[in-house]
Amino acid sequence: MMGAGKTTVGKRLAKIMGWQFVDLDQSIEKLTGVSVATIFEIEGEAGFRQRESQALANLANAENLVVATGGGVVLNPVNRARMAGSGKVIYLHASPDLLYARTKHDKKRPLLQVVDPLSRIATLAARRDPLYREVADAVIEASAGLNNTVNSIDRMLKAL
Repeated sequence: MMGAGKTTVGKRLAKIMGWQFVDLDQSIEKLTGVSVATIFEIEGEAGFRQRESQALANLANAENLVVATGGGVVLNPVNRARMAGSGKVIYLHASPDLLYARTKHDKKRPLLQVVDPLSRIATLAARRDPLYREVADAVIEASAGLNNTVNSIDRMLKAL
């Protein structure tokens, strides 16, 4: 989910593991030369999701890579299969209240530019949570702080 800390945790985890880090949204922005918000504005969510699926497909066979996906990547069953088949999937779970607290001032999140962003987050979480759990090798609570979260994931990956 947006605001769970995927990018922050992913960067730190990649550094610890000595692997490369890729933020899927940032790679799409680099490839297109525009922001995710601009893609949403021009192509809508469906257009962005197509780009997201293609970017994920391009990374699926890479090794020694930590990938922070966009929050909605799990909506597509092909993406879920790709993720499950190409590495270990860690779901950073956070409550809607925590996600809202982390994103309430971020104007770059197109899906949250609504009258009631907390309600939108709760709706998105209700839809996405079971899909994340379906594909995840492990579920980690993202509220434990950066160091605790990264250390938990590192230990879990070594145990898997």
